[in-house]
Amino acid sequence: MIKTPQSLPASVFYAASRNQVILDVRSPTEYLKGHIAGSISFPLFSDEERAEVGKLYKQNGKETAFLKGLEFVGIKMAEMVKQALKYTQNDKLYLYCWRGGMRSSSVARLLSYTGIDVYLLEGGYKAYRQYVLHYFDTHPYDLYVLGGKTGTGKTQILKKMNQMGGQIIDLEALANHRGSAFGGIMLPSQPSSEEFENLLFTKLYSLSKDLPIWVENESRTIGSIFIPQGFWDRMMTAPLCLLSISEEKRIQNLVAEYNQASPELLIQALEKIEKKLGGVSFQQAKNAFLSGDVHLATAIVLKYYDKSYLHSTAQRTPQKEWELAYEEERVETIAEQILLLSHSKEKSLSNE
Repeated sequence: MIKTPQSLPASVFYAASRNQVILDVRSPTEYLKGHIAGSISFPLFSDEERAEVGKLYKQNGKETAFLKGLEFVGIKMAEMVKQALKYTQNDKLYLYCWRGGMRSSSVARLLSYTGIDVYLLEGGYKAYRQYVLHYFDTHPYDLYVLGGKTGTGKTQILKKMNQMGGQIIDLEALANHRGSAFGGIMLPSQPSSEEFENLLFTKLYSLSKDLPIWVENESRTIGSIFIPQGFWDRMMTAPLCLLSISEEKRIQNLVAEYNQASPELLIQALEKIEKKLGGVSFQQAKNAFLSGDVHLATAIVLKYYDKSYLHSTAQRTPQKEWELAYEEERVETIAEQILLLSHSKEKSLSNE
């Protein structure tokens, strides 16, 4: 039985398609730039075919472009149906293209002949992106920020909080970057800012709006990506817990994290902040890396990052602020105390 494909607005489409099969019929390059998390690349046209059809549309009009597109697709139709049937889950498929136009509607009509329930994203991926950015601006979520100077162990503590049942978003994990000039060392390449926003939205959507959500204090940029404006604005005013440990302990933490990196990689990262460090400090740190003295090099570089940290923290206007000093306490102990802060009326806390 032929079933008419149904178009759903972005919010309804996303809610309904979670844990379902979503096919992205845009070209491979479009998909790589950004896509709905979990969707499968199912291109109607290759990048080259899409470029040719688009060129014909501009030069000769819709009819010529349509015929060329049909020429490209005709030989693929049977294989596309076979592949789609393999993906089908509960006789349902969710589809989208860029604007919810001819590409997705053509594939949807084709698949409807198999009896599958096909759902289209109304307005396409463009509408989804508008929905994502609007969500950051308007969705009610209870955000808290975990801050502290470089090397205070924020990421480790944040992960322990998650293991203990706290809601967290690990922004650095989503960005594949630790958030400094050295942050990309020994990590995979970063997603685009667009794809980062999609990943952040997917994570945020999965969390309860009625419970606190903790994130690590970051600058607006994490490596090459940007935190979306709506989410960043929330971070700037969210309650802030500032961790504090000794400088020596911070150096030890950073040495443990970067000690496996080669001197070449460390120096490449160092060169990114050469002007900010100053010539003398840069050369001292570089010589230390070359000699294998990562401890000394880290101590030199920390002076720059501490100044940067104080500047960025001064820009925030948190609704509430706590300070938590620790040194040798177990990570579990610190994580537990921080989780309690979101329910606390105290203005500061220290375990001295």
